[in-house]
Amino acid sequence: MGGCFSKPKPVEVKVELSLLDKEKEVDGLSPNGKASPFAECRPNGALAHGSDDDSTLLPLYHKPRDYVEASVCHVKDLENGQMREVDLGSGRALLIKEHGEFTAMGHKCPHYGAPLVKGVLSKGHVRCPWHGACFNIATGDIEDFPGLDSLPIFQVRVEKDKVIIRANKQALQSQKRSKPMARCSAVINSNTGFSHVLIIGSGPASLVCAETLRQEGFTDRIVMCTMDKHPPYDRPKLSKVVAIDVKTQSVIFEDGLRMEYRKLFIATGSKPKPMNYKGKDVRNVFHLRTPEDANSIARLANNKNAVIVGTSFVGMEVAAALTDKAHSVSVIGIESVPFKKALGEKVGKAIMKLFEANRVKFYMLNEVSEMVGHHGQLKEVVLKSGKVLRADVCVIGAGSVPATGFLKQSGIHLDSKGFITVNKNMQTNVDGVFAGGDVVMFPFPPRNNKKVNIPHWQMAHVHGKVAALSMMGRATEVKTVPYFWSAMFGKTIRYAGYGDGFDDVIIQGDLDELRFVAFYTRSEEVVSVASMNYDPIVSRVAEVLGSGKTIKKRDVE
Repeated sequence: MGGCFSKPKPVEVKVELSLLDKEKEVDGLSPNGKASPFAECRPNGALAHGSDDDSTLLPLYHKPRDYVEASVCHVKDLENGQMREVDLGSGRALLIKEHGEFTAMGHKCPHYGAPLVKGVLSKGHVRCPWHGACFNIATGDIEDFPGLDSLPIFQVRVEKDKVIIRANKQALQSQKRSKPMARCSAVINSNTGFSHVLIIGSGPASLVCAETLRQEGFTDRIVMCTMDKHPPYDRPKLSKVVAIDVKTQSVIFEDGLRMEYRKLFIATGSKPKPMNYKGKDVRNVFHLRTPEDANSIARLANNKNAVIVGTSFVGMEVAAALTDKAHSVSVIGIESVPFKKALGEKVGKAIMKLFEANRVKFYMLNEVSEMVGHHGQLKEVVLKSGKVLRADVCVIGAGSVPATGFLKQSGIHLDSKGFITVNKNMQTNVDGVFAGGDVVMFPFPPRNNKKVNIPHWQMAHVHGKVAALSMMGRATEVKTVPYFWSAMFGKTIRYAGYGDGFDDVIIQGDLDELRFVAFYTRSEEVVSVASMNYDPIVSRVAEVLGSGKTIKKRDVE
């Protein structure tokens, strides 16, 4: 969740990005128009890091003028377990004291710029107050997601009871650091029908899988296949894969291309549930899968009438984003209260009031008689009462299903709903084939390794890392607390844990003022938490749950 209607943030793809439609880029260029990092890749016979110009990833600063040094506080100003944001003149840093030792690193989370001083410090790492990413205080490395970048670290020393920080000026300004990447040593030929690692999909699970392989020293060929014109951003889109032949270890694409692999990672994401309506070939009905969809929705909704079908987080985020653009916004949901299943009726009603205060009107799906289109345009939604909702643009956000239809005859096991079942290392029932992201059912340790599906952006990052390490023979398993967020009308809901099947909700704070924390319990145990305007409570709970501790219902009552 989070920012699905915001401008995507393209990132450099340190693998071959193979576009499987007719809009392939000029040879030697990656999809963002820059020279491909593989255009002149050559065998070197040894592990190395970065590109031929290593300074692009690991700049070396030898000149004194590149650094700033400042006394930032007295040695007794910080107690153990405390953090302080300090000014060095050329930028700010986060000063930390734990176990009597001082460390310093970037003060902003590289994901969305959250002030880490407002986060949670525990056991050698800092957890972001907004989205739960964790950073090692000794190395600055990202240890839990979301996000891709790590933090710069700075030298700290104590002289005459003064704490002094020496920092690189450029690092102070950038507030982020990329981990070094191993150089590809394979001879690259775009027509070669073989890849050591083949990745299907280009969402966060795929990107983190590829980056982790390179960060861990993998130098053989990696190919990422996607139908998306953009480098990986927030939302994956299904590649046109016809079939997978696990016996010959090959993938067949719609254009006839056949590619063999040694390791395969499937992260094709989900696709919208289909809806039936008259005049189906219409140009103003969208599912918000691409940046182009978002731009078209915003353009068509300008001073016009928008109808959102579905009260999912995506649907509600779109509704919120359109209220200051559209003449009217109508939301049609399966349930009478949005988010009732995920957040409970009380929290759902409080959020619903926020929408109603911003001119959003709600209707039930069972109230709809028909959706009518004319001349390639959806024109109206007719309710059983006879009321007609004008629809100049319509966004469908009524749920999704896993995009795994191409696997039905592959021998890769799917459950009754089409999800790929994987083990704790993200491997399927077929050797060498891994999967992650929205398409998988995976063992979840806090629920006694019951297989669950958690379609969160943050969780997809974790799946990608676990799969990559498993491919390299460094088997690990999912060790994270699910964390998601959703922004509406300048307010953000934060959520951590896995609350499926909760039987009670304990609310503290004021729902009417939208300043609250809600604890979701099963039997006598807190399984998840949600909040609004109550930071950093969700990150604190995530830290407790992540340590393996149990929060009892009585503890929060």
